[in-house]
Amino acid sequence: MWSNQAYLEIAPRQGIAIVTISMHQSSVGVFTQFLGSLSDLLDHAAAHAEVRKIDPAILLNARLYPNMYNFTRQVGETNRHAVLACALLAGIDPPVFPETEPDIPELKARVAIARDFVGRILPAQINGAGEKEVVFTFRNGSTRKFTGQSLLLTFSVPQFFFHLTTAYDILRHCGVELAKKNFLGTPNLQGNPGR
Repeated sequence: MWSNQAYLEIAPRQGIAIVTISMHQSSVGVFTQFLGSLSDLLDHAAAHAEVRKIDPAILLNARLYPNMYNFTRQVGETNRHAVLACALLAGIDPPVFPETEPDIPELKARVAIARDFVGRILPAQINGAGEKEVVFTFRNGSTRKFTGQSLLLTFSVPQFFFHLTTAYDILRHCGVELAKKNFLGTPNLQGNPGR
């Protein structure tokens, strides 16, 4: 039952421990950490372009395959899935990003807006949304109904990580010096996501 909490039972050496993970921790806690990582990836991209004396647009327009989104769109979709998931769960309006072609500083600004928006959502706004019916609207106007839990666990978090990983992979493919630690960023050890 996940109306407010997810329960995971584990069997340590002595007895059974129950570890709880709230909807807030599973959304805001995850998205804020990795949006921070995404911002750092953009710093690496900018530094790579400057050191190599290449036009940053080459990185922004790079893609892994011709029918895949380019780097700019991968960053935009990463932002979009974090922002829309949290907005739907909290029942609030998300920030709207312009449909323009941004440069690296503008992409960083958009990531900062997304991270700030997500980070300002309080646990009380999301924790009761596990069974709430939400409707996700796709770019083409079609919609899909979810419970808050199914939106988060089977759609938004996987979409978020798909686009974030692809953005990372595009930069690696272009020769930007990155390691797994750049993808992972700094874990939040205080249990207070977004703050």
